[in-house]
Amino acid sequence: MGFEPTKEYAQSLDAADGLSRFRESFHIPKHTDGSESIYLCGNSLGLQPKKAAQFVQDELKDWADLGVKGHFDKTFPWTRYHEFLTEPMAEVVGAKPHEVVVMNTLTPNLHFMMVSFYKPSGKRRKIIMEADAFPSDTYAVDSQIKWHGGNPKEDIILWQPRPESNTLEIEDLQTIFQQHGDEIALVMIASINYYTGQFFDLKKITELGHSHGAMVGFDCAHGAGNVDLDLHNSGADFAVWCTYKYMNSGPGSIAGCFVHERHADNNTLDRMAGWWGHNKEERFLMDPKFDAIYGAEGWQQSNAPILSMAPIRASMDLFMEAGFQNLLAKSKDLTNYLEFLVHNIEGDHIKIITPKNPKDRGCQLSLAVKNADKSLFEAISNKGVIADWREPDVIRVAPTPLYNSYMDCWNFVQILSSEM
Repeated sequence: MGFEPTKEYAQSLDAADGLSRFRESFHIPKHTDGSESIYLCGNSLGLQPKKAAQFVQDELKDWADLGVKGHFDKTFPWTRYHEFLTEPMAEVVGAKPHEVVVMNTLTPNLHFMMVSFYKPSGKRRKIIMEADAFPSDTYAVDSQIKWHGGNPKEDIILWQPRPESNTLEIEDLQTIFQQHGDEIALVMIASINYYTGQFFDLKKITELGHSHGAMVGFDCAHGAGNVDLDLHNSGADFAVWCTYKYMNSGPGSIAGCFVHERHADNNTLDRMAGWWGHNKEERFLMDPKFDAIYGAEGWQQSNAPILSMAPIRASMDLFMEAGFQNLLAKSKDLTNYLEFLVHNIEGDHIKIITPKNPKDRGCQLSLAVKNADKSLFEAISNKGVIADWREPDVIRVAPTPLYNSYMDCWNFVQILSSEM
């Protein structure tokens, strides 16, 4: 698109935006002067849908009025509550409904998946991760390797960027497999790198891993609700994600999990079983022999935390009303526009390290600050910008299509430019 850098142009883009009405469905935090903040932090914590409070209050009222009967005698019975999230969640992550379940939180789900899909044997015991992975992923992988008697310093292979680059090349991953293919048990990579915002080709990575006999899983924390993950067609064995970023479910809320349908009834896989993963028809017969539900639901352990799931319902309703493909289209335009504005800032103080090609990123742009000491980030924060800082030198901003506007992007760049 031939963008223009004027305020009037940004206003015209908002006027033509068919999704702009969804901004009114969210609470926008206020700056100290009472005005709306410029909230560009959906990659860290999404905003609260206005319907979320009512959905939680509905469950509190049912608890008060019905007590234990709320598990069955209501519109959204608690025994089935997670099922009301399955179809919209499957649509957002590109999976079949029986491949998806909403359960637990992110890192526990990663551990539970590695119990099933990381099976070191003989010389095949190494795990490939991307360099600069999110620390929780590294801690989880380290501890799983130690649990199996391995040494993380020897058993983790890092997919590294090339010198003078921040992003990763698939050719370098191919080289790793050429050198270590028969030693690799698992590929465990983020769908989007949290630091650079690079979106990886999940299908190519999966095909590469499978061709060398490795299992493949993805941490989609920064991808779910942001990009077209297409998990089923990627062929990945598993994926995990949180819902409090782009899916606006609230701080530390419940997470999601994908298990490809080829594993749907594979009872030879080890798993940390619990009663909510047991055959639904016989769950309350209290049979001591575990009978796993077909599909991802069979990896559940405990009954659903209803008060945490209620805000996800509120957010998923908005996703379905807006249409996820429509959101992806707006996200591309919004991010391209923000990129254009940043490139129009005079000087070389800011460098975008996120890939330029829209197919290789979502809505996050990572801005590397020259000679960074965090003072620029603090200055824009004082002017009403809510973004986040990642050491050593990056300001991450994410224009989220459900509630951010083109004027948000324009106002942010005016503040950024003036504070530099």
